[in-house]
Order: sequence, then structure tokens, then C-alpha cells
Amino acid sequence: VQLVESGGGLVQPGGSLRLSCAASGFTFSRYAMSWYRQAPGKGRELVAAITNTGGSTNYAESMKGRFTISRDNAKNTVYLHMNSLKPEDTAVYYCNAVVRFYNHWGQGTQVTVSS
Repeated sequence: VQLVESGGGLVQPGGSLRLSCAASGFTFSRYAMSWYRQAPGKGRELVAAITNTGGSTNYAESMKGRFTISRDNAKNTVYLHMNSLKPEDTAVYYCNAVVRFYNHWGQGTQVTVSS
């Protein structure tokens, strides 16, 4: 299993970013996918999750209405669209998949929200 995140960077408050996670090594369309984040000095927290078909999603409370998780099973890719970014959204964002009862993580992509 390999998960490779991309799309992070520096953005001003109120700006937007789209993160991507390219997956390989497993049958992507059979598994739910999630995004987590970890801010400096804090634990890793769930940002959003999506079912294998994309038919259902859920979000952490502070992300509702600002973030959207989506997936393209033809491209083996899951996305995180982030709008109205705030300085407190600054963190390393990780893609996650639980495959055959094992937690798999990408290397993470840094998102910094600052003026």
C-alpha cells in the first residue's frame, strides 16, 4: 500500500487549497479513505472521511462547511478541498486507509495558513 499526498503549501487566511492523495497497492474502490492532520505540538486528528463509493462523507465539526472530501475511483485518488482557510488550519495533512486491518499513512503534506 502506498499513499502519496500533494498540494500543500503556503496560503493566506481566507484562501483555498486542494490536496490530493494518490493510492496504489490495493483495490482503491473497495476501501473508505480519510484525511487527518497534525498541528505542531498537537495530536493527529480526523479531518474528513469518505466511503468507498463516495456516497457518504463525514467531517470534524470545525471543518464542516469549509472542507470537502471527494474521490475519483478511476484515478485511485482522494481529494480534500479546503476553503476559507484559517491560521489554525496550519498542520501536516495525512491521507489514511485501513487496508486488511492495518492503518496505512502517507508521508504528509504541509499546509501553512499565514499572511
